[in-house]
Amino acid sequence: MVGAIVSGSLALLADAGHMTADAAGLAFALVATSLANRPPTATRTFGLKRLEVLAALTNGLVVVAIAVSVAVEGVRRLVHPGEVKAGPVMVIAAIGLAANAISLLILRAGRKESINVRGAYLEVVGDSLGSVAVIASGAVIAWTGWLRADAVASLVIACLIVPRAFALLRDVVRVLMEATPQDMDLAEVRAHLEALPGVISVHDLHAWTITSGLAALTAHVVVRPEAFTPQAYHELLDQMAGCLAGDFDLEHSTFQIEPADHTETGLHP
Repeated sequence: MVGAIVSGSLALLADAGHMTADAAGLAFALVATSLANRPPTATRTFGLKRLEVLAALTNGLVVVAIAVSVAVEGVRRLVHPGEVKAGPVMVIAAIGLAANAISLLILRAGRKESINVRGAYLEVVGDSLGSVAVIASGAVIAWTGWLRADAVASLVIACLIVPRAFALLRDVVRVLMEATPQDMDLAEVRAHLEALPGVISVHDLHAWTITSGLAALTAHVVVRPEAFTPQAYHELLDQMAGCLAGDFDLEHSTFQIEPADHTETGLHP
């Protein structure tokens, strides 16, 4: 940020602001992930696992705000370009690019397991591309004197930020709205359960994501009378839980077993 002020570069300031937001977001994510590992309590039966999602939400909103600010100032600079010192811009942006490369190596392993880490990884990818754009703008100014290259680079950074931020916010909203996990087909789940011996139908089937890597499912299962013997009952529960864990990687499931003549059976899809 100091380099951006000294050099007069909006592109460098945008890149620095984005990286600062990322650093704050990573710190928030680290705290949230640590708190999410605390055991559940009687008042918070799933513990604090949703804090990870709330951290991702905060990160996404902050990045969108930065992108809008950069875009507005970038348009103004296109009309009224300011003086930019190309040498310091390229040197400082190169240092930022090196820092981003190290961050990518650190975050790469966990990006498929956590919505928070995936968000952080995508942010650093954008930062890296932003640093490249700043270096390019500095080179253009140094070689041609075209000062508007700085504004163009800042707008490129804003365009890089927005799609990734909205993609992260979309994933967060899916979790908070308790939508069915993206990689789960409820029709397929229903078909698997109804194919088990003794099962007549499945209704009130719900699946949602608590946090990254932790999905839950509940279902009302209508069964034949012969399934209510002690041995058959236990076998059916084991088969249903095993079906979801083995075929859908879903470990947290709850079933309500109903006889076929139960008065409320099948009232809800």
